[in-house]
Amino acid sequence: MSFSEFTENDHKLIRKAYDGLYRLAAARCQGDRELAVVGKAFSFANEAHKNVRRRSGEPYMLHPIEVAKIVVDEIGLGYKSIAAALLHDVVEDTDYTVDDIRNLFGDKIASLVDGLTKIKTVLDNKDRTGQEYTASLQAENFKRILLTLGDDVRVVLIKLADRLHNCRTIEYMPEHKRDKILAETMFIFIPLAHRLGLYSIKSEMENIWLKFNEPEAYKSISERIRGNRIELDNQIDDFIEPMRTALAGAGFKFEIKKRIKSPYSVWHKMKVKQIPFEEINDLYAVRIIFEGTPDAPERERQNAYLIFAIITSLYKFQPGRTRDWIRQPKNNGYEALHCTLMSPMGIWVEVQIRSRRMDDIAEKGIAAHWAYKREGYDTSDQENEMDRWLQRVKDILQGDDLNSLELLDIIHKDLVANEIVVFTPKGEQRSIQTGATALDFAYMIHSEIGRKAIAAKINLKLEPLSKVLKGGDQIEILTAAKSNPDPAWLEFLQTRHARHKVIEYFRESDPAKLQEVENILSKSRSADSEDIAPEVVVPGENCTYVIANCCHPLPGDPVVGFKSEEGVVVVHKKSCPVAESIASKFGDKAVVPQWIHNSEKDFPATISIKGIDRMGLLNELSALISTNMGINIRRVELHAAEGVSSGVIEVMVGDRKTLDGLMDRLKKIEGITSVNRSDL
Repeated sequence: MSFSEFTENDHKLIRKAYDGLYRLAAARCQGDRELAVVGKAFSFANEAHKNVRRRSGEPYMLHPIEVAKIVVDEIGLGYKSIAAALLHDVVEDTDYTVDDIRNLFGDKIASLVDGLTKIKTVLDNKDRTGQEYTASLQAENFKRILLTLGDDVRVVLIKLADRLHNCRTIEYMPEHKRDKILAETMFIFIPLAHRLGLYSIKSEMENIWLKFNEPEAYKSISERIRGNRIELDNQIDDFIEPMRTALAGAGFKFEIKKRIKSPYSVWHKMKVKQIPFEEINDLYAVRIIFEGTPDAPERERQNAYLIFAIITSLYKFQPGRTRDWIRQPKNNGYEALHCTLMSPMGIWVEVQIRSRRMDDIAEKGIAAHWAYKREGYDTSDQENEMDRWLQRVKDILQGDDLNSLELLDIIHKDLVANEIVVFTPKGEQRSIQTGATALDFAYMIHSEIGRKAIAAKINLKLEPLSKVLKGGDQIEILTAAKSNPDPAWLEFLQTRHARHKVIEYFRESDPAKLQEVENILSKSRSADSEDIAPEVVVPGENCTYVIANCCHPLPGDPVVGFKSEEGVVVVHKKSCPVAESIASKFGDKAVVPQWIHNSEKDFPATISIKGIDRMGLLNELSALISTNMGINIRRVELHAAEGVSSGVIEVMVGDRKTLDGLMDRLKKIEGITSVNRSDL
């Protein structure tokens, strides 16, 4: 921030921005009294931030106004939240106190501002005296802040609006500050937006994250999406028209929207599935939004299924890709019926069927639940699911065994965890997080069953306790009276409940093994070993640099470094999940390394390939890489099944440009259908 006298043009900018907010607030507020509170908050904040400018040079007051716009227009909150958004930086950045806010605006708005001030203080790693927090203190404070989820979730919703606007203007931040903000955004705020049902906010933050952390991928994917859109738009219109005619004929009031996959969604799918852009077959989705009867939820559901019957009579559909989120809503309250239809142009297109109420909830999440509840509609199913999740977060935060340094990892895992449905031997249904093992299931059923577990029968087949469960599995846990927990269990247990019970057992019943337990926990917390990297520097600093083995950055990759107290800088790719985790806790340790040229140093890189199996393919690959391009091959694994060959090739290259050149050459080999970089 900087200070300089506002010009007449600055005042006009502020007034124009507030006029836009006023129009939005007028449509949302109930009566002149509520609107007057918004006006009073604007006047107070505008005076408090007078002559203060953002890094962009714009008046600082534009930021709280834009945050308030997001709060009312994109989240759908009311006048108290709008006022709190306008006031959210006053206590942090001026001499006014929370008591001043309370005297002028009442307890609730003051409480919201206080919560927002505490979040900003912790994320900035500073206390009110300007001293840096220790990592432990930072985590403890963030723990207390997240407890406000159970007290008043509006604090977090307003903070999400604040973070979204900071992301929208992030190009004005210095790079090290930008890296910290984006890492926090991906690690905490994007999962929070997902869990609270704020799809559009989540999607926009993901795209901004990709734009700055993988700029080449963002640019390439965005250009290819635009190119495909021009080509496919008319074809999608032709696909929609028969559905439009049939639904209108059946008497429905509705609209149909075309939705194209975001650059981040495409990038993420390419990365996870190791496929090229050409194999993204769900680039387009069609959304049917019908005018429902939210005061009669059963009739609303019946209409959704009737629409499904109408459109599947027009086009073939894939039964295996039908998703019924109406009968069983997602844990963030999302309701819709998804099906995948074969279009006339020969591609599968996902169609999402939603009522207007369902669409509002999908876009505005928990705030939309409140709006419908105020209007007298039944939202108990979704509200109960949200309450269960909020209670789960509180339980995690209030656990007295929680290591504060692991807090954000635990919260992050809970936020992003998906659940699968499995069954007991008697056929009873249980939900457990994706990635959980048979032993996690045992502890979920009963702590004593977990403690005495020795093996499992999964779908009647004997399996070890470390076996990862799949949706639909039926699990029977085998126990032995004299069996006790093994410290090695901590190496594969996934659920916090099970890990807690194992640690608790050794604390209470077998303390002699606590040194072994701590070694395993320390090993899991520590980063993988790294390679010394003399070709990276931070200008003006004399440090030792190491390359993180979790993501294997190459010269030319966008990177971020973290400096330890010993002066060692560990260098990660900016898009590395481990880097996000570190930055969310130790953002003040982030530095911006720069690659320097070193033609004698090579780095490991892994490429995944897929293609049609044929004789001589391995020889041709080896000849191209080793003989023609002079690149050292460290490992090759190719597998052939039913005419398809797939595998990985690990090579040593000097920089990203060399790797990109190699991948381009590999794509031209006869029969190769996809070539992707896969950092292991």
